[in-house]
Amino acid sequence: MATFFGEVLSVYSRAVEEDDDDLDDENEDERIHREIEEKREVHIAWCPEVAQSLEGSGSNKLQCSDLIIAVGTNAAGFLSAYVLNTESWDAVGHVSLWNERSRGSSRQSIAPLPGEPACLFYQHRDNPAVLVCQSTCYIAEDQLFQWTEKVFGCLQKRGLSVMVLSDSPVAEYKTPDYLYGSAVPFLRSLKSSASKSQALCPALEQPNILTGLPAAVLSHCQVHQIPAVLYQCYTDVISPDSITMETYKPALLCLSKLVKLEPCLSADVLRRFAKVTEAQSNLYT
Repeated sequence: MATFFGEVLSVYSRAVEEDDDDLDDENEDERIHREIEEKREVHIAWCPEVAQSLEGSGSNKLQCSDLIIAVGTNAAGFLSAYVLNTESWDAVGHVSLWNERSRGSSRQSIAPLPGEPACLFYQHRDNPAVLVCQSTCYIAEDQLFQWTEKVFGCLQKRGLSVMVLSDSPVAEYKTPDYLYGSAVPFLRSLKSSASKSQALCPALEQPNILTGLPAAVLSHCQVHQIPAVLYQCYTDVISPDSITMETYKPALLCLSKLVKLEPCLSADVLRRFAKVTEAQSNLYT
């Protein structure tokens, strides 16, 4: 191209460079997105005996007749105090994940440290077909589907029954009537259509809804026609509490032949799982 003064200038197209820049940005975005997905992936690690059993079975699935899932500190505390503390149970696996609120390791080989929020599996020694899962860690919305698919993908669905015990603040419970203090804590239930068992408490009334892992598990069971019943405990405490834990007792009556409950716990045992609220200094003290 010539200018008014006869100078010849070389011509190049900016479109090619801009397209290259856009392509580099897209590749960078894809790489970052892939790294985030990998970091937020849900992993299940089993102990060597269970892993060998999975590999030895033709379907790579465990024979499981009853799966009890406890979600929340009170539900998990109830199983620890009244079930796992009295029976012969072995820790056989854990779920590892990472998100903004659960800062644990996403690596499958690293087991959670004692006392930290986690998702642990226990198996009954005398009846290996009975599994217990305690979940006290936060599972993000984008990880719930992964959790249910991978956990239930390890279990034989034929003959499987699922029970979910869950915590929820009473402030989230919607009712037209006033709740007196003596009525809290209390249980409400929901069942999958495949469940023929009789619930031991009233059904959850509309417009109340379930969220988080309990809702994901019940939805999975509904889709795959697995008998499942969920017991939601509404409580006015935010830390493990002995009164709230005892509320779950009626839920396990139907499993009395499989799971033995300790009828009366000592104060020392309760102190191990229930936190005593300490008075904190405030404006008036």
